Amino acid sequence: MTTLLVIAKEPRPGRVKTRLTPPFTPEEAAALAEAALTDTLRAVAAAPARRRVLVLDGRAGSWLPPGFDVVPQCAGGLDERLAAAFADCDGPALLIGMDTPQVTPELLTVDFDGHGYDACFGAAEDGGFWALGLAEPDPGLLRGVPMSTPATGAVQRERLVAAGLRVRDLPRLRDVDTAADAEAVAATAPHSCFAAELARLRPVARR
Repeated sequence: MTTLLVIAKEPRPGRVKTRLTPPFTPEEAAALAEAALTDTLRAVAAAPARRRVLVLDGRAGSWLPPGFDVVPQCAGGLDERLAAAFADCDGPALLIGMDTPQVTPELLTVDFDGHGYDACFGAAEDGGFWALGLAEPDPGLLRGVPMSTPATGAVQRERLVAAGLRVRDLPRLRDVDTAADAEAVAATAPHSCFAAELARLRPVARR
């Protein structure tokens, strides 16, 4: 079975979702980040997995459900931190972030055995990617990929293809970075913790 990895930051004001401010305060942005992380971890917990790992920058809180191993992120750029997360896996692994609270257990259910692909890739609408799965984790496939640019996803996917991997494309999802993203994502997952938190905060943000 596949190891499911979630790379995340502790949802502390001023450290997460800074592009949501304004219209939200740092505290409100952190509350939305926590809701998104809660939804993500619940989806991972409900998906079949050999192991579930939270690769965390910061400290775990009450939002962490049981059944997860928590490991600290290494130092360095995001490419190095993603590479290190895969380096700790000894079998198939799928990594996602905390920015897609609309993710479902079904989207995270991947099986590399006998299905004709070596990698899974989930492109994000902003040009990045929300998921990356490898049948045989190779940290070198991530190191040096420029992160947080409009070309990040294209460069990462091309890196997989250039290595000779057969790539299965997952549905394209929208990351939550801005207030407009938050509204759009909440609309696609109206029963999520994220949507409920956004609804609670929305009147405050519009004052």
